[in-house]
Amino acid sequence: MSDSPTPHIEINGRATEADPLLFEMLSGQGHFTAMQVKGGRVRGLEFHLRRLDAATRELFGVELDGELVRGRIRHALRERSHDAAVRVYVYRPEPGDGPVTVITVRPPVPEPEAAQRLRSVAYQRPAAHLKHLGGFGQRYHRNRVQQEGYDEALLVAPDGAVAEGAITNVGFIEGATVVWPDAPALQGTTMLVLRQELDRAGISWAQRPVHTDDLASFDGAFVCNSQGVAAVSAIDDTRYPADAELVRTVRSLYGAAPWDEI
Repeated sequence: MSDSPTPHIEINGRATEADPLLFEMLSGQGHFTAMQVKGGRVRGLEFHLRRLDAATRELFGVELDGELVRGRIRHALRERSHDAAVRVYVYRPEPGDGPVTVITVRPPVPEPEAAQRLRSVAYQRPAAHLKHLGGFGQRYHRNRVQQEGYDEALLVAPDGAVAEGAITNVGFIEGATVVWPDAPALQGTTMLVLRQELDRAGISWAQRPVHTDDLASFDGAFVCNSQGVAAVSAIDDTRYPADAELVRTVRSLYGAAPWDEI
């Protein structure tokens, strides 16, 4: 944290306590993970903890103990429903102390049921492998496409290389294989859980470059994030069957994936 004098802060014309942590949070220098908790359990907990530790090491040069994070999530859930949407934010360590963690607890979000329509936009997240706080770009594009009647933005490079959704990973169906785009993108926890479950079920998957010119060649598509898995019915003018067999299988595999005790 900065040693400079703490400035005066007013929010909507009202003075508020100038906690140094507030300035750190406003700086945007941090990262987070999001999870749906059910009965005090979460899918892919180890993936969440690994992500938090790896990003903390990369951004701040220190480790983040997974057991510490688990304890703080349990503490945040105390006296509240153990069904919740939880986020763990991590900020720069204070001098002589470990990384600052902020846990938010909100009501759980229902898993998606309806198929989604995507619109491609020319945008790539900076440092896309991190779930960092610099999310203005993807939120901007997602809001714009939603105003036009779409559900999600598909982020693509200037050459048409498909990367990820604004808040999702995207997978494509090619026969009996799931294809994940090979481009700078976040390795989402739900995607990692799905890969694990696909392996267990003996279903093949591949990661390779996908371009917008390739979209019409696929037999189906889906998006996934901490809220769950949803079929994709269209990307731009390319339409897909929302009930493609392998998409149904992917959704079923995720629904049956184990929940880990926090």
